[in-house]
Amino acid sequence: MAIPQSFIQELLSRVDIVEVVGRYVQLKKGGANFMGLCPFHGEKSPSFSVSPTKQFFHCFGCGKHGNAVGFLMEHTGIGFVEAVKDLAQQTGLQVPQEDLSPQERARAAEQRQQQATLNDLLDKVAASYYQQLCQTKRAQDYLKGRGLSGQIAKAFGLGYAPEGWRFLSTVLPDYQSAQLVEAGLVIASEETPAGAGEEARPAKRYDRFRDRIMFPIRNVKGECIGFGGRVLDQGEPKYLNSPETPVFNKGHELYGLFEARSAIRQAGYCLVTEGYMDVVALAQLGFAQAVATLGTACTPDHLRLLFRFTDAVVFSFDGDNAGRRAARKALEAALPWASDTRSIKFLFLPPEHDPDSFIRAHGPDAFAQSIKQAMPLSRFLQEAAASDCDLETAEGRARMAAQAQPLWHSMPDGALKRQLLGEFADAVGLDARELDRIWSATEQRDRSRGLPGRKARADSGASPEAQAPRRSQRHESSGHYEHEHAGATTLRERSERHGSTAGDGSSRRPPARRSGARGLLGRTDRVARLVLATPEAWDWLSADDQQLLAHEPAPHGPLFAWLETQWHEHGPQPWAALREALRDQPFEALALELNAGGLALQRPEDEEEPGSNGVALPSPADLRRELGELMRRLHIDELKQRETELIARVGRDPQALERYRELQALRKSLEAGN
Repeated sequence: MAIPQSFIQELLSRVDIVEVVGRYVQLKKGGANFMGLCPFHGEKSPSFSVSPTKQFFHCFGCGKHGNAVGFLMEHTGIGFVEAVKDLAQQTGLQVPQEDLSPQERARAAEQRQQQATLNDLLDKVAASYYQQLCQTKRAQDYLKGRGLSGQIAKAFGLGYAPEGWRFLSTVLPDYQSAQLVEAGLVIASEETPAGAGEEARPAKRYDRFRDRIMFPIRNVKGECIGFGGRVLDQGEPKYLNSPETPVFNKGHELYGLFEARSAIRQAGYCLVTEGYMDVVALAQLGFAQAVATLGTACTPDHLRLLFRFTDAVVFSFDGDNAGRRAARKALEAALPWASDTRSIKFLFLPPEHDPDSFIRAHGPDAFAQSIKQAMPLSRFLQEAAASDCDLETAEGRARMAAQAQPLWHSMPDGALKRQLLGEFADAVGLDARELDRIWSATEQRDRSRGLPGRKARADSGASPEAQAPRRSQRHESSGHYEHEHAGATTLRERSERHGSTAGDGSSRRPPARRSGARGLLGRTDRVARLVLATPEAWDWLSADDQQLLAHEPAPHGPLFAWLETQWHEHGPQPWAALREALRDQPFEALALELNAGGLALQRPEDEEEPGSNGVALPSPADLRRELGELMRRLHIDELKQRETELIARVGRDPQALERYRELQALRKSLEAGN
């Protein structure tokens, strides 16, 4: 949803940043500003300043700064739109929704009201469970036996659900309310009419959680969205979770993340464990940076959420077969996020230990050392690919190559992925290019049979959200390692793989397409302006388009590479969010200059493309057509450059002429509009 910039300014003029920040940071008046301990890095003396006159925060220690919207995004991990909605709700403003019909606006408002009502209900029940814990010695003794203090129980809001079938009827005014079922707190059975030889059974309504230690599950804003309950004695199931509700989706949420946010930033990494008790016990023992999945395997959405707070994740699993299976699922979820700037590791504890028992047996220093020595993703990936393979035989090595292909293809392009291609090739006794040709042939054979390729088959089981970052990734290593994209970038990289150079033998890059005479914007500038001003525009680009733009000379190329990273991590973002994230980036000035005029793009006189004329706002369809035409022309320019380089090499490279003809045919096809 695009939010007008005018509304953002109106919102920021109404909110009090001191009040917003003060909900999360203890502030004290210091001169004209307010000071406190920075929530973004560990410190003992306050260096975090909030200015009520400038409505701006700044940390003199770590350099974080921004406005109220930026603070909420950075501190709570929520997206731009959600942060704006949160602030708008506090100030009584209605977020503009011009792109929605009246019916859609009404449904959205009804959904927000429903979620707010359920959150309030769950918060009230969580407080009641906490009071019951304070009054129930048996439940307190259980937690003490697990080594938990009253302080840690209070920090996580732990509670106790009494044994009775209808305890909540003594807490809530209307036990028959449908909202109790919607929130997952109450189970309601339907009335069963009398049948052949059977008596009628009346409808029943009873509490879902009974005689259990209760773990409130909070979202990143601290709102209660569900519960996990553990039996005190023997009984099944040992752990019982809230069902899926309008406010709770276990594939999207992580237990303990709200409580662990500051500790994650201070420790520099997040520890992902297998259960509620692991998280609470670790916090008690000095490892407050732990979270847990909610009775389900780790999903790409879990990783998306975690990487808002840190670039380093360590998965902790038991060393038994079940732990290895859980680790394998976590590996598959993590691969699309395994970029060169992120660290993903796997810690396998001895089968007889969980994190709590390991620390109590060996001490916190030993556990911290185990975390440092955890297995890197690259090594575990190779282990997973080699599982059940006898690498002493040709058949075993071939099996490993087949198992490695979909895993490797799931990774984003970068130095890590390129290195792993070589390591897989070494493990199976092949040259890296030979292994690439085998994998490419497999993909082509599957497509010719009407079957999805290995990577597509792997993606088909993932959610659309999980597939989103993969669609824009390059499937390549040191050169182009798939023939899947028959676009200009594909052929450019194929020529680079064979050492294409200029006639003088030096490496050449395509010339920058900068502003020409008469102050008119070049094509690359216009692409950048369009993408900056149109949140959904990056998704209109193909993988070849994105790769071509990222190879542009600085500052354009780095700007496009940064935009791709932003899209992967946050999805479509309006200019207000991008503007906040652009601060202190080396291409900030370029982005500000290009977006200063909005979408009133200037065009060279020899081009007649659809789009904005500087008077009427163009439609998304017009913008998409304009972007497509710009990219088509950029690809043509790129191919012409490669053709020139290849012609210069024909005399000394027999294959250059063949590659030249291949590029020429593709260029002519693009020029014809194909």
